[in-house]
Amino acid sequence: MHSAIMRRGPSLAALCVAAVLAGCASGQPEAEAEAARVAAEAAALAARTPPAISLNEGVAQDAAVYLAFARDIATIRGGFESPEAIQAALRKGSAYDPGQISRGLVAYASIVALQSPEFVAGVNQYGVNPAFRQKMVADIIADPRTASYLPGADMAAGLIMAALDVDIDALSVAANSVENDAYAIQADGRRSWAIAHIINREARLAGAKALSGQPVTPSPDESARLFAAAVSGAGLGVPAGRRRQAPYPPVVTHALALAALAALGAGGEDARANTVALQVEPTSQNCLNESKLNLYQCLAASRPSYEDMFCVGRHIVRDLATCTRAAALPAATVSVSDPVLTGPALPAIVTAPFDPPRRTPVSSTRQLNIGTGPLIPQNTPRN
Repeated sequence: MHSAIMRRGPSLAALCVAAVLAGCASGQPEAEAEAARVAAEAAALAARTPPAISLNEGVAQDAAVYLAFARDIATIRGGFESPEAIQAALRKGSAYDPGQISRGLVAYASIVALQSPEFVAGVNQYGVNPAFRQKMVADIIADPRTASYLPGADMAAGLIMAALDVDIDALSVAANSVENDAYAIQADGRRSWAIAHIINREARLAGAKALSGQPVTPSPDESARLFAAAVSGAGLGVPAGRRRQAPYPPVVTHALALAALAALGAGGEDARANTVALQVEPTSQNCLNESKLNLYQCLAASRPSYEDMFCVGRHIVRDLATCTRAAALPAATVSVSDPVLTGPALPAIVTAPFDPPRRTPVSSTRQLNIGTGPLIPQNTPRN
């Protein structure tokens, strides 16, 4: 992030120039030379100062949509007391457009990246020289992976993954609660209505599809909060992360590129075409699209209320966690450590000599002589 001096340098210099010019007006001849000197120093300071963080409000609005939806869905819990309660959860969970949530995921991750002073300072190194700044902007737009190797990207990536991991864990807890209740409800006091067939099944499926096509309106307050956190580099309250080395998952790659443009002063209102393009991330969007199709299939096959409950837990709550994890976090790795002997050394295993089993003799009338000639049973007279 810019230091306080870097942020206030040009304005302080302008005040100095104004003060000197005021002195000139009062009849002090030596002030003209002083004004020229101050102006030169102000120009030099401006040349050494990277541009301020610039991000258009559309990014903050998209981030607000993702964040509000993910955290609202994470509040769903089992323990439904009526079929209508299940249908209310279904309506709430269906009301999202996969593309909008995917774009919001990248937008939110980019604002998290701007909370890393190491990353912003690292990007600022390339924003001092105007010509080099323009080249860096062009390189990032041409290949978003460029930002993954800028100084401080490892810290910003760690912040992104730590922040999203919190949301993923919350969604997983909610999914477990709903799915487990779908099984428990068949055996407790709610069984009478839980196993009864749903009325107007076709209408509730059509309703879920209709809700999926309606874009979500962002909260003005949440959008303003996220926008302020982006341009100030503070106030988001994300957990600390550990350094993560490139290459990164696709959401992190796109988010770092978007954050780098903002740190270079190239993410403002006049750059919406570039920021929107960087928010398009196929892995998460395709996953969420498939989740919608699975939800529709689940609802089409569902008959009793407890099956609708399972559809909510699996294809709304858990799929949102799964799609976010797949696109934003590294794949899990499993390793097996070398064996460790905690007690005295075990005796060596000695292989016993091979002693082939004896074949069970065949009746003398059934034994065969194996030779070069034809097979002839023993004790058979030859001609």
